[in-house]
Parts: sequence; structure tokens; C-alpha cells
Amino acid sequence: MLKPGEIAVVGAAESTKIGVVPEMSQIMLHADAALNAMQDAGLKPGDIDGVACVGPMMPQQIAHYLGITPKWVDGTGVGGCSFMLHVRHAAAAIHAGYCSTVLITHGESGRSRINATPRPPEPESLNGQFEAPFGPMGPPTLFPIPVLRYMKTYGVTHEDLAMVSVVQREWAAKNPRAMYRDPITVEDVLNSRMIAYPFRILQCCLVTDGGGALILTSADRAKDFPTRPVYILGTGESVETTMVSQMQDFTSSRAFRVAGPTAIQAAGIRHSDVDHLMIYDAFAHLPLYGLEDLGFCRPGEAAAFIREGNTRPGGKLPLNTNGGGLSYTHTGMYGMFALQESVRQMRGTAPAQVPGAKISVCHGVGGMFSASGTIVFGNERP
Repeated sequence: MLKPGEIAVVGAAESTKIGVVPEMSQIMLHADAALNAMQDAGLKPGDIDGVACVGPMMPQQIAHYLGITPKWVDGTGVGGCSFMLHVRHAAAAIHAGYCSTVLITHGESGRSRINATPRPPEPESLNGQFEAPFGPMGPPTLFPIPVLRYMKTYGVTHEDLAMVSVVQREWAAKNPRAMYRDPITVEDVLNSRMIAYPFRILQCCLVTDGGGALILTSADRAKDFPTRPVYILGTGESVETTMVSQMQDFTSSRAFRVAGPTAIQAAGIRHSDVDHLMIYDAFAHLPLYGLEDLGFCRPGEAAAFIREGNTRPGGKLPLNTNGGGLSYTHTGMYGMFALQESVRQMRGTAPAQVPGAKISVCHGVGGMFSASGTIVFGNERP
């Protein structure tokens, strides 16, 4: 069995530009990030023998484009948390001896739509048959469905949901690469344009262009690289349903409740050991679900936890310190950018660095609560 700290991240980088990048196609964003990560690790394409990415780009396209001949590939695609699953699968593959050095890439022209393809539900799919006919058009009209039940069950207010965006903007203000950095208030959020009740535009993720890449290898080899190794302590993954309307419980994600605790248990840590937390925030309610389903808060208590300042700069549990999908960047599949921030925090190189951080939990969502992946990182090998 894979032990905590047996695999390490030795290369990590985003594309040179993120935000609005109309001069680069999706495969170019993949390649730019990949080459930046290789430079970070002091590697060449010939040193890579494992490749993972998620559609619409396939591993064979990325490998051919970069001149890599892999022994192991992974094209798992479960939405925006696919990269967390890639990390988990790559760690297992390295442990099993299938490969030694894995490159995980992401590139998405979410805003400029260069070489991008639309992703409407297929008419014959479950979503196409049983959700689309009722009028929802994409994540802004699907993701908010569960939060209405959550608000009613726990008495969570519109002001509580607005505070999530306000606090994450405080983190974004410290990050020069964040798309939006100007401070906002609860009133600003509640007065912004309505998108799909109860969410307004400042409670919805950005739509941007960008890419990112990670390079993994065994911890025994990590000393041979120029960067500070970031160790993988624990991993978890799960799925639930592709139809948000069919969630087991609208106030909680079953996939979250499996992936998160699995990773934390595998790492052999307690919640109090966690210094830094990333929770995929395509919309303002996701940090609430993540805090509760991963066990950092009891059901219904996450809104108060955020409102009381625990996740903001100077708080006891720094959350989404890059500004998140709400203020930093969100290409459509955000998980890679959450992973990048966890790695930066563990290396001690983040723009809004958490002093003395040793353990980071990075939690992702795929689809409309349909999938989840969690990685626990540490900067010390157990």
C-alpha cells in the first residue's frame, strides 16, 4: 500500500499568462504550462514517462505535441476535479513501477474559446432527458439548486453566502495574478447582477483562459531536483450522480463525504493538523459544503465559521488563499489551480503565504456535485 510521503511533486507551474489569453489555443496553454513545469523541475520532455490530462485534450495529443513517449497514461475526466484524481492515480502508478516521472497538464480557453468546443448535454443523456427540458442552461442554473434546500434547512442567509465572496476577495487582493483584486462588501455582492437565484454575479466563478501542470516522482528521487519537494500524504476520490437533481441529500455531497475523509485518514492526520485549505469554489456555496463534508465544521455551521473570520487572512484556517475561482481564475475546470496554490503554500512561495504552513488539504468538485477528489500535501516527509 502507498504510504504517506512516498510520492512528491517536484515541478509545478501555471501558464505564463492567465485570465484573457486570446492568442493561445487550448493545446498551447497545455504546452506552455507543461514546459514551465519542466523548467521548474529541471527536466526535458524525454525525462517524462507518464502523462495525464482531461478532455477535450487527450493524453496522446499532449504526448505527441510535447515529444513524450509515455509508459503510462491517464485520461480520466470527471469534471473540474479530474486533476486531483490524476494525482492520485499517478502516485499509485509510480508506486507500482509503471512509470517514474508523471506530467499532469491542463489548458482551457474558457473565456476566449480558442479551439474550444461547447459542452451542451447530449439529448439522449440522462441530463438531456430529465433536466435540460425544464430549462436549466449550464452550471449557473444547476449548481444553485441544492443551496436553496441548504439555506432553508440551516437558516443560512443571503448575507452569509455573500460573505464567502467577500473573504475570498481579501485573499485575491494579495495575489498579483488574480483577475479581480478590488475589495468588495456584502452589500456589493447583494447589489450585483442576478444570475440564477439565489446567486448574483459576484457569487459565480470567473470565466478565464489558462493552464497548469504538475510533475510527480518518487520521494526518494525528489532530492535530485532543484525545487523544494511537496509530499503527497493522502488521497481520495468518489462520484455520485451526473444529475444534480438526483443528489442523495441537497445539504451535503456524498462524493465529498467519501473523498475528503478518505484522504485525511490515509494521511494519518487530524483536522487540527491542517494549516491551509483549498476548496474548489465554482460558486459561493461550495466552501460551505466542503468545510462540513470534510469534517472541519459540523452540518450547518460553516457559514458562521466563515462569517466569524476563521478563513480570512489571519484566521485559524486560511481558505482559498489565491482568491479562488471567484476572484483568481476559473477556466471551466478549476482543480489544477487549486492544486497549484496548495503546492505554492507548501513550498513557501505563495503570494499570500501562510506562515509556517506544513499541511495543506486540496479538495475538488467535478460537474454539479457529481464527482470529488481530495489531496493532502505536506512539505515534510513523514
